Amino acid sequence: MKIRKILVTQPEPENEKSPFRELEAKNNVKVDFRPFSHVEGLSAKDFRQSRVDILEHTALVFSAKTAVDHFFRICEEMRITVPDSMKYFCTTESVAFYLQKYIVYRKRKIYYGKTSLVDIQDALLKNKNEKFLIPMSDTHKNDIPELFDRLGLKYTKAIFYRTVISDLSDLNLDYDVLVFYSPAAVKALLENFPNFDQKDIKIASFGEATAKAVKEAGLRLDIQAPVPEAPSMTMALDLYIRNYNKNCKGSK
Repeated sequence: MKIRKILVTQPEPENEKSPFRELEAKNNVKVDFRPFSHVEGLSAKDFRQSRVDILEHTALVFSAKTAVDHFFRICEEMRITVPDSMKYFCTTESVAFYLQKYIVYRKRKIYYGKTSLVDIQDALLKNKNEKFLIPMSDTHKNDIPELFDRLGLKYTKAIFYRTVISDLSDLNLDYDVLVFYSPAAVKALLENFPNFDQKDIKIASFGEATAKAVKEAGLRLDIQAPVPEAPSMTMALDLYIRNYNKNCKGSK
């Protein structure tokens, strides 16, 4: 049977010009969205138990807009005023610009990379005397701490929010392709559907950590991104679907 229905385990994009809409039109497929996990912020009470003193730090490191939101939420709940002298180091320009929601952007010292903090190693080294605070999720990757260790910088990791598995008890997995973007989503599949039998369902993953989680779960990984010929998930899906459906002789 040809591929007709795809489930993306993330929230539906707000942008009507999403690449997934183009994928639908181009390949005559239906793409649904359902987040398999969601973020919950720590309460101020729970954060205090970590004994992290925010004001002991002189620089903040943000890798996602979610981290920005929960950092400033905790500060508000704990009645902490972030000093104007605080420096900000962000993985990308979009994360840096998102700070405008909380601070007067032009009056702060803000640094950002093109795709990661590796792009601004020189700026980090020029500020090696700062005490860096890295707001994170409980399921964070270790690339930033490893970079800071390599550069010999003083930093504190702090959990500000958690990734929680969603209740999927109402979901019918009647799909030809399941698309995963995180190990947490793979875990959610197994916890919600302990008897899941992949059979002919194709599994697509984005990122090395997600691909590893799929394989460790004993599932067959059919579509992977990013790869040289398909740097995005939609490009990888497009290539696979066109080739797969072309070879489905006699399918309607």
